[in-house]
Amino acid sequence: MARMEQVSLMELGKLAAEGQVEAEVFAQISQCAQKLTKSNKPYLDVTFADAEGSMGLKVWEDKPWFRVLASLPLRSFVSLRGQWTKGSFGMEAADLDVRLLEEAEKESFLAGSGTLKKKQEADLKEICVLIKNMNDPRIRALCVEFIEQFGERLQRAAAARTYHHARRGGLVEHVAGMMRTASAVCQANPELNRDLLLAGCLFHDCGKLWENCYPKEDFTMPYSEAGELLGHIPLGIELVNNLWKRIMALPEADSWKTLDPPSPDVRMHLLHLIASHHGELAFGSPVFPKTPEAVALHYIDNLDAKLEMFRSAYETSEALAPKVLQRKAPLPANVVLPLPSVLPFIPDGPDAMP
Repeated sequence: MARMEQVSLMELGKLAAEGQVEAEVFAQISQCAQKLTKSNKPYLDVTFADAEGSMGLKVWEDKPWFRVLASLPLRSFVSLRGQWTKGSFGMEAADLDVRLLEEAEKESFLAGSGTLKKKQEADLKEICVLIKNMNDPRIRALCVEFIEQFGERLQRAAAARTYHHARRGGLVEHVAGMMRTASAVCQANPELNRDLLLAGCLFHDCGKLWENCYPKEDFTMPYSEAGELLGHIPLGIELVNNLWKRIMALPEADSWKTLDPPSPDVRMHLLHLIASHHGELAFGSPVFPKTPEAVALHYIDNLDAKLEMFRSAYETSEALAPKVLQRKAPLPANVVLPLPSVLPFIPDGPDAMP
């Protein structure tokens, strides 16, 4: 049996799939329901969450930790230390010790795992660098205003509720990945308006700051009235309109009046990118993409989401055969491990590079 200290829920799932492992996880109780088996024996159906994902656990009445978990309120932050395996009912625990996290442990836990936290911080920094290097002062000012006002909220939002980047801070990862791709697309297609496309990447899902945002001290994403009644596309359009009014009231806005293209055109094209980024009316966009940047944004968004789905499948799906993993929704089929890249040849001996 493998022995290990504290791991994330995602790491625990991968380790337990390989055999029994002894480990500790920090988690929040996001759901806990008492149910009955077919023989009318009570059990708990518990869902735990952390910064990277969630894990279900069925706790049978004869286990000592049944009463402990049943007595804790929802949203409690706990340490779970025990022996873990994956069985026919999913994750299974033995000799489980459950305790509430201390305040210092809770604060560290809410900040996210070290690796994920560093990645999201690096992604946000890259977003800010790309904004700083924009040529159009109106688009740059709009993006800066957004980050200054809503950067903290952006770091708590998910890109989706399931399927891709569905975690606290996932929207930062998604936006940064899209902006990197957009930069490469613009380099290959210099006729595209680079600043407009980068801003489209930043703002396309900005309505999810209200539709898919985690509270400051919670790993359970709530639903919101605004998100349900309007959805992230109308919310995003409203946000950009409000930010646009703010930057047009800045002192430097007077110098933008002579710029070509005119400011009203810039605003309208950016709003079109937000409105059309789903690509199809059936998928929630009120209009089809009607400009080159809108088409590019739609495919960049889809590409980044799909590649994240593959990364997630590689990490969590069960193996069906060598190099073949079980399908993970919404992907349409089983997934196959990718072909590794050939590393560049570096000679040694007398022909080696100095």
